Amino acid sequence: MSEIFVISVGGSLICPQKLDTDFLRDFKEIILKHVEKGTRFVLITGGGRISRDYQAATREITELDDEDLDWLGIHGTRINAYLLRAILNAEAEPRVVKNPEQEFAFEKNILVASGWKPGFSTDYVAVLLAKKLGVKKIINLTNIDYVYDKDPKEFSDAHPLKEIKWSDFKKMFGEKWSPGLNTPFDPVASKEAEQLEMTVYILNGKNLENLNNLLEGNEFAGTTIT
Repeated sequence: MSEIFVISVGGSLICPQKLDTDFLRDFKEIILKHVEKGTRFVLITGGGRISRDYQAATREITELDDEDLDWLGIHGTRINAYLLRAILNAEAEPRVVKNPEQEFAFEKNILVASGWKPGFSTDYVAVLLAKKLGVKKIINLTNIDYVYDKDPKEFSDAHPLKEIKWSDFKKMFGEKWSPGLNTPFDPVASKEAEQLEMTVYILNGKNLENLNNLLEGNEFAGTTIT
């Protein structure tokens, strides 16, 4: 049976300031290389800058509740998902999964999914899809090298954590979700992943050779949450 990797692709990688075609091209190359070896992938896209820009613009003009702000963010994840599905084209299922609780076809080598509904991030969608497919490991590609014991932007003595338990991770980042929240792995998803005894790998997606190392079972730089 083919191995399935569930990868949450941060929106900050797809569109840091504008669409990063170099990243998208190189990411496609890595994924298709492993597809040729018989590996299958579930790819969940974040919204990143697109979502936050729409949320910020709306806040400047009017007051919205969290649900409306969340929907703006969700639609940002969806345009990114359709972009990724189009790039992967023939190898990807034609339908983007928007609701992980509904039935979906997964006959091709790649399945692309987006945000779902208010109150849940794409990290949570990744956990639900992994659960549905019987996958116990999730790769979370973001724009940081490791999870740190404190914010490295504020503290020069912050230390990278190569391994951390879910209980300690939740103490560091809390257990509540809010629209536009930016954490290595969202609190609601973390709680579910812990209950399902899943392992999550936090990697810097800008270093795609590092992702390749993990996919091949080699040593990699990043944080492992168990």
